[in-house]
Amino acid sequence: YKEKIYCFFMPKEDLTILLIGSGAREHTISCAYEKSPNVKKIIIAPGNDFISYKREKEVVTDKNCSLKNPSSLLEIARKYKPSLVDVAQDDALALGTVDILKKDGFVVFGSRKQAARIEWDKRWSREFMQRHGIPHPSFRYFENEADAEQYVKDLYTGNSSKLLYVKATGLCSGKGALKSTSLDEAVKNIIRMKDFPNGAGKTFLVEEGLEGEEFSYYAISDGIIYRLFKSAQDNKTVFNFDEGDQTGGMGVVSPALVTKPIKDEIEKQQISKMINGMASEQNPYRGIIYLGGIVVNGKPVNIEYNARWGDPECQVVLPSVETDYLELVKACLEGKLNELDIKQDNKTRVCIVGASKGYPNDYSQVKGKRIFGIDEALKMEGVNIFGAGVDIIDGRLYVNGGRLFSIVAEGKDILEARQKAYSAIARISIEGNNLHYRTDIGWRDVERLRKMLGS
Repeated sequence: YKEKIYCFFMPKEDLTILLIGSGAREHTISCAYEKSPNVKKIIIAPGNDFISYKREKEVVTDKNCSLKNPSSLLEIARKYKPSLVDVAQDDALALGTVDILKKDGFVVFGSRKQAARIEWDKRWSREFMQRHGIPHPSFRYFENEADAEQYVKDLYTGNSSKLLYVKATGLCSGKGALKSTSLDEAVKNIIRMKDFPNGAGKTFLVEEGLEGEEFSYYAISDGIIYRLFKSAQDNKTVFNFDEGDQTGGMGVVSPALVTKPIKDEIEKQQISKMINGMASEQNPYRGIIYLGGIVVNGKPVNIEYNARWGDPECQVVLPSVETDYLELVKACLEGKLNELDIKQDNKTRVCIVGASKGYPNDYSQVKGKRIFGIDEALKMEGVNIFGAGVDIIDGRLYVNGGRLFSIVAEGKDILEARQKAYSAIARISIEGNNLHYRTDIGWRDVERLRKMLGS
């Protein structure tokens, strides 16, 4: 499965990287590339204002493109002629941006459209899991409301409080899984499927809800060989203790202590089977793979696969990598991951996402308001901030989105990292008291560690 790769590492210390994406995830990835001595310049398309804020190397954002328009991204690549293009965002991957750029002669890191189907088509993904014996929830798919409503009525006849998820099969920015604990909720969620944009909910799944603790794992694969990164635990809902609407992610910790005793089982059942299964179907997976899982009775069960780094998980996993990230990507592209191990530090990291009050629903009243305190927080040792929905005008920071920034703090354990993270975000505010963030990020691992320490 080796692909032709050009010698883009010559001359050294003069490489240009084009990164496709716009949020805090891409900010984090750009920082990983920035550490490489071979990288001179980084372009992020479309990026955001905060990504280029106070950087050591030249970082340029070019907003003259759309992540949902691969042709516009191709024009960006032709404009800058980068040594390497890293396609990091899900819409761009699903629309075949990697394929289009490769066809035009660019060296590209990221999964092809057909391989990225593991994320952008939830029905296909579940059926793939069935074919390859990957543990997953029971499910059925539907294309009309009436059949789905009759199905859930039958399910709730025997158990009026059964846990179900109604899921759009297409991409929904992490918001396409709707939780139901009653027949009334399930029917309302089925009706909501038609409201997802771009036909994402035209076909939808009704899945068994699983009780357990969620986690995520990351790997890089060249189609045959893979290497694992650290685990993480995301917090998807907008309010504390998993209450409220689904979001793109409100905070995360890494490593996730819940995965420690079942690491080998996760690798065998969820990572290895996926990589080998894709290869066996002549659809080799090359790039970053995201596993979203849940521990049920001590066993890992699949929630979903994504074809790229997660956001905000990337913000706590990738900074732990001590291996030159550019060298790691190069090994992946050349089919030489077997020759390279990933060196990672032993620190714990906590990320807290700062969001506009009202997110993930209406936060229009917050747009344009000033953000204060970020420079003060950046001065803290062991703290970094990755930007998303932030505008910079005349050196001042303003709200321009729902999720605004990711505060990431590191420490020797969850207690130290968490204390730093909350100390940092306490320094930040939005005029009119319009900053929202969860105050319970990492609570499971805090309790777990305190029990281990006997306190």
